[in-house]
Amino acid sequence: MTYEETLHYLYTSTPVFQHSGASAYKPGLGTSLALDELLHNPHKVYKTIHVAGTNGKGSVSHLLAAILQQSGYKVGLYTSPHLVDFRERIRVNGEKISQEYVIDFVERYRSAFEPLQPSFFELTSTMAFIYFRDQKVDFAIIEVGLGGRLDSTNIITPVLSIITNISFDHTQFLGNTLYEIAGEKAGIIKPKVPVVLGDIENNELLQLFTQKAKKENAPIYFSAQEKVLTNAHLTPNGKWIFDSNDFSELTDELGGFVQIRNAKTVLTAIRVLKKGGVNILPEGVREGFEQVTQRTGLMGRWQQLQNKPKVICDTAHNTGGWLYLADQLKYERPLYSTLRMVIGAVNDKDIHGMLALMPVDATYYFTQAAIDRALSVTELALLAESHGLKGDSHKTVEDAVHAALSDANKDDFIFIGGSTFIVAEAIPLFIRDKQ
Repeated sequence: MTYEETLHYLYTSTPVFQHSGASAYKPGLGTSLALDELLHNPHKVYKTIHVAGTNGKGSVSHLLAAILQQSGYKVGLYTSPHLVDFRERIRVNGEKISQEYVIDFVERYRSAFEPLQPSFFELTSTMAFIYFRDQKVDFAIIEVGLGGRLDSTNIITPVLSIITNISFDHTQFLGNTLYEIAGEKAGIIKPKVPVVLGDIENNELLQLFTQKAKKENAPIYFSAQEKVLTNAHLTPNGKWIFDSNDFSELTDELGGFVQIRNAKTVLTAIRVLKKGGVNILPEGVREGFEQVTQRTGLMGRWQQLQNKPKVICDTAHNTGGWLYLADQLKYERPLYSTLRMVIGAVNDKDIHGMLALMPVDATYYFTQAAIDRALSVTELALLAESHGLKGDSHKTVEDAVHAALSDANKDDFIFIGGSTFIVAEAIPLFIRDKQ
C-alpha cells in the first residue's frame, strides 16, 4: 500500500472518534492490553510521562518534550488529534514518524490486529509505543486521548503523571459534573508514581485527587503551591517572560494567557523529575521554553499565521479554554481596528457556553469543518444570534478565511478557532500561500 492508501485504511477500517464522535468511542482497556501483549509490551523498555487534563495537556506535553530533548535525552511524543498530517501524532525529537514506518506497521501487523477490531486511537497508540521502542527513546511523553481511567494510553506505568486541569468536555462519556470528570482523570494516578496537579483550584476536586493519591501511595504535588514563578509579563511580540525561582528568567515562545498556568505545571513537573534523579539542564529548560515549536512542531496555540492584518488561530474548543481566550481577546481588542472572528464548532460541545464568552463587538464569519461531527453553519449562526453575535455564514473554512481576509484592512485582527478542526483546515491555507 502507498501512504495515502494506508491512511485510508486506518480511517475507514477503524472507528475514528476525531471524525464521527460517540460511535467511535470504545471505553475499556481490554483491546489495548491485547494489542500490547501481541507486540510484547513495547512501552516497558523506556520511561514514560503521562499527561491528562481537559485543557493544556498539549502545551504541557510539548514543553516537557522540548526541555528533555534539550537536556540531551531522546524523546518520544504522542499527542492527538493532529492538525495537518497524521504523522504529527507520533514524533521523536520533534521529527514525525516516517510514512514508510506507518505503511510497514499496518502491513506487518494487520493480520494480527484485525481480529481484535481496535479503534483508530487504540491502534495509533500501539503504533506509537512500538515506534518509540524501535527508535530507542529515553523518555516518551504520552498524552491522554479522552478522560484517563479508560483511555487507551492508561496501560502504561509512568515515572510521572500530570493532570493539567478539569473543565467540562466530553460529558457524554466522562460525566456531567466536574467531580465525575475529575474521577475519570484521576484514573491515571498509579501506585507510588508521583502526580502533578496543574490549574485546579476547586477544593472538592483537590480533595478527590488527594484521596486517590493517598490510596495509591502516590506523592502528589500542586503547581499552585510550589511557587515556581515569581512574576510574568507579556512582551509586545506576544511572548511571555517568566521570572522563575529555579531557572531565573525564562522566555516562553507560546503566547496566550493560559500559558502562565501551563508554565507553572511544567516547572513543577521538572522539580519532581529532578527529585527522582532525572538530569535536566538549566539551559535545557531555557531552550525548551524558547524553542518549543521548533523542537516539537507544536501548532495551533495562539499561533500567529500572518501579520497586517494580524491572524491568530487557537484550538481552544470548550468553555474552559474560552475563559482564557475571552481575556486574551479583550487584551488585544484596543490594539486593532476591527476584530474579525472565523468560528466553527463540533456538535458535541457546550456551544452556548463558548458563544457566551465570545465578544459581541466583533464581525463573525461562521463556518463548519469538513467532518461528520461538525455543527452545521446554519445552526451555529442561529445559536450565535441568540448571544448577540452577528456575521455571515460560509460553507467551508477556506471560504470563511478568504472572506475575512478580503474584508480586513492591515490594522484589523482576525481570530480563527472554536474547534480544533477549524484550525486544522485553516493552517494549510497560510502555509500554502507562503510557498
